[in-house]
Amino acid sequence: MESLVKFVQDEFVTRKDLPEFGSGDTITVYYEIKEGNKTRTQYFRGTVIQRRGSGTSETFTIRKMSGSIGVERIFPINLPALQKIEVNKRGQVRRARIYYFRGLTGKKARIKESRH
Repeated sequence: MESLVKFVQDEFVTRKDLPEFGSGDTITVYYEIKEGNKTRTQYFRGTVIQRRGSGTSETFTIRKMSGSIGVERIFPINLPALQKIEVNKRGQVRRARIYYFRGLTGKKARIKESRH
């Protein structure tokens, strides 16, 4: 049964060509918003906290600071409204899910940039 689900996901779900990114990277996500009969593109720039799941159900969480308030947003990889993803900065972290980043403020919230 599991192989059948995987086969259907591979065959029928359209894959987008997205750049490689992981936790600690700073990325900009461009996505479409529909307001009434108009559509516009909005972007969300922040640090990737985690990537979760696999295949069509994969999601990633981005955190940004809006003033002094932290805002997190979860995006599915196969979101139809997703237009493109830009990797602005590669971060060097030791964990796959950097939940501790939520509690950091100021200079402690900086992530070292990787050199590759």
